[in-house]
Formats: sequence, C-alpha cells, structure tokens
Amino acid sequence: MGIQGMELFAIGVVVILFMAVLKQFGILEPISSFEDSSDSDLELSTVRHQPEGLDQLQAQTKFTRKELQSLYRGFKNECPSGMVDEETFKTIYSQFFPQGDASTYAHFLFNAFDMDRNGSIRFEDFVIGLSVLLRGSVTEKLNWAFNLYDINKDGYITKEEMLAIMKSIYDMMGRYTYPCVRDDAPSEHVDKFFQKMDKNRDGVVTIEEFIETCQKDENIMNSMQLFENHWMMEQHQN
Repeated sequence: MGIQGMELFAIGVVVILFMAVLKQFGILEPISSFEDSSDSDLELSTVRHQPEGLDQLQAQTKFTRKELQSLYRGFKNECPSGMVDEETFKTIYSQFFPQGDASTYAHFLFNAFDMDRNGSIRFEDFVIGLSVLLRGSVTEKLNWAFNLYDINKDGYITKEEMLAIMKSIYDMMGRYTYPCVRDDAPSEHVDKFFQKMDKNRDGVVTIEEFIETCQKDENIMNSMQLFENHWMMEQHQN
C-alpha cells in the first residue's frame, strides 16, 4: 500500500468503520426508517449526562431533528450513562480487527471525538463529529483528519506524531497481512508524507499545508467522494 493509500486508509477507516460500529450496536438507523417523534425534544431519562437541547444540536450539525432523535435513542440504549469512556470505545472498535491490535489507533480516534478532553465522549461530541465525517465539506473533513493526526493539539503534525499514527495503523491491520509489512515501513511512509506535505521544509505540517496538499491530490479527493458514496449506498440498502 503506497503513501496515498495509507493516508486514505487513515482517513477512510474513521468513516467506514465507525459507521459499522454504529450499525452493529443499533445506534445508526437508515434515514428512511426514522420514526416521527412529533415535536418532542430529546428524551432525557435518568442519566449521568444530559445532552444539549435539540435545537442547539440541530444548529451545530447537519442532521435533521428526526435524525438527532433517532441517534440519541440508539446512543442512550447502548450508553445509559450518557457517555462512552475510552476503554469501552476501545473494546467496541477492537472487534473489527481481531487479527491486530486496534487499541492505540482507537485511543487516537477517541481523543479526536473527545473535544473537551474530559476522558469521555458525550452525545454532543459524538453527533458533532459524526456530522462532520458523514456530511461535512471536504475542508471540514480534512480539518477533522488533521486534528486526529495532531496528537498533542498544538496546531502542527510532527514526524513523531505521524509515526505514532502510522504504527498504530499497522498494529491495527495485524502482522499477518499480505503482503508482509516490513518493520521500517511506517518510517518510510512518514518520510514520504512529509516530502509531500511539508512545503516549506520546516519539519512540521500545518493545517494549511495539509489541506492544500490534499485538495490538490486527485486520488485523495476521489477517495473521499467514494467514502461519501459508500455512506449513501448503506442508506439505500437499508
């Protein structure tokens, strides 16, 4: 898998596999099957965390009122406390990679969803991130991907951060993938990533460099469109 393939895998695995997680646990229903909950707001039962009002979430996302109500019902059923902690998130995600170790990648992904850094994903975090991944513009999705790679959230992607991401992807894919992965493959991918992205050769990749390079790359843009088409096909099939 070339450098473009690894970049696309790192972005696309977030969308497609997170959708699979949602479907497996009954959180994401087909749009056509959303029930009409009349004008009622989010159903708030006795939970440790109660989400923001429906109107506010509708303004912050690209989901309709009915979609938010359906998403919340599924989220509440699987997460009665109103929050998902990191260990639970890792357990769910690892089920899709029995041949590898998905814990580190799941940790990075968890931190990308945990916007206020409190160690748990609230419904607000979940639905805002999901809105970007499924219905955001290209720029919004690339911003989200950059935030995933920027592990310490200082506004830059360093070689150390990108190497940690790449290693976590290889660990997740497993050592028994074909063709076999060489031990130095993650480092090679990081070097190619920086040759391509680090325009001013200062040793870090900024959000501007990342977005500009991705938008000019026809393969990346086409693949992002494929991810969006995959989502639409899933909806029609259900």
